[in-house]
Amino acid sequence: MRALMLILDGLGDRQSKKLNWKTPLEAARTSNLDKAAKTGETGVMYTIAPGIIPGSDTAHLALFGYDPVVSYAGRGYYEALGAGLAVNEKDIALRTNFATVEGRVLVDRRAGRNDFLLDDIAKDINGMKIDGVKFLFKHTVEHRGALVLRGRGLSPAVSDNDPHKTGEPPKKVLPLINDEKAKRTANVLNAFLKEVSILLKDHPANKKRIARGIPPANTLLLRGPGQAKQIEPITKIYNISADCVAGGALYKGVAKAVGMRVLNVKGATGDKRTNLEAKVEAATSSKADLVFMHVKATDSFSHDKDPQGKKKFIEKVDKAIKPIFKEFDLVFVSGDHTTSSVLGEHVSDPLPILVWGDRKLVRADPGRFNETKMVLGQHRVVGVNIMPILMSKIEKIEKFGE
Repeated sequence: MRALMLILDGLGDRQSKKLNWKTPLEAARTSNLDKAAKTGETGVMYTIAPGIIPGSDTAHLALFGYDPVVSYAGRGYYEALGAGLAVNEKDIALRTNFATVEGRVLVDRRAGRNDFLLDDIAKDINGMKIDGVKFLFKHTVEHRGALVLRGRGLSPAVSDNDPHKTGEPPKKVLPLINDEKAKRTANVLNAFLKEVSILLKDHPANKKRIARGIPPANTLLLRGPGQAKQIEPITKIYNISADCVAGGALYKGVAKAVGMRVLNVKGATGDKRTNLEAKVEAATSSKADLVFMHVKATDSFSHDKDPQGKKKFIEKVDKAIKPIFKEFDLVFVSGDHTTSSVLGEHVSDPLPILVWGDRKLVRADPGRFNETKMVLGQHRVVGVNIMPILMSKIEKIEKFGE
């Protein structure tokens, strides 16, 4: 038997006045998900724990069955791994945003969410060297990128330079512990950021962006320093094969870290333009025991405070995923966290979950697939419970005891 894990990033939401006090999921017309919910198991899930606001990295580790408190290697590591950068054990990796400053003040943390000519800029950053440290850099999706530091005496114990809001200058990178490696890493990163700002100030690509009315990508925001950490592969834990279908570097990186094979899907852009049909085709064509399929744009609409756009995209997803219910014995559908399209941020609210399959595999909880109806379902779980539930249903877990 084969199982599909479909994660719609930031799926959960709060009721919005723009949707007559419904969530995007409540307001959306989702005939396929609702049909599956009428014969599947439903419920609610706190990805990490009640009251904890999950990041996408820690949330996915939990969904794959790993305790993120023990297994987490830092967001930058997963971003770099998913971007295709080689990360050695002594390397330090960070996630990056191209951003826009005017003077010294940050005016756009995402440089307009527009990737025009960012690959050209990234090529000029990649390979820079400062004080014996080489910087490997790659643009990934939209405004995002991944950075790897390679050299002697480095540490991940440094702060972000991202103030997480506009109207302020980017912060100085600081050592988080009184350690020579941390101090050296902070100093090298600050020198790197200074050099990057000089490079980007009059970069030809930024002149072209400005001419098109696109915010210039004239600085970098660094977040989530991490270092490689080895964990037991999910394929070994459950004796399964596992494939990943995703567009965003982070999700590919976490999948790689837990031992999944990442499938390269043309049109899987990791943004609102992603080719959902191509992703569904790749997922249904896989012969793996477990297929993880990730969709990012639901989260992006929430961060953009666009509940109507999120509603419409959920409807688009619902139409595209119809084939998965014919091709897989078991289908799990949920999100990695709730992202409020009112606040534009992750919140700690629980998520609806659906476990659909043949009636010999699941016990039906009739209802619609949304935040409020799922409260009546049989499941009350946290993220690390999900993989054992799925694996037990497709007979990949032995009975405990006699």
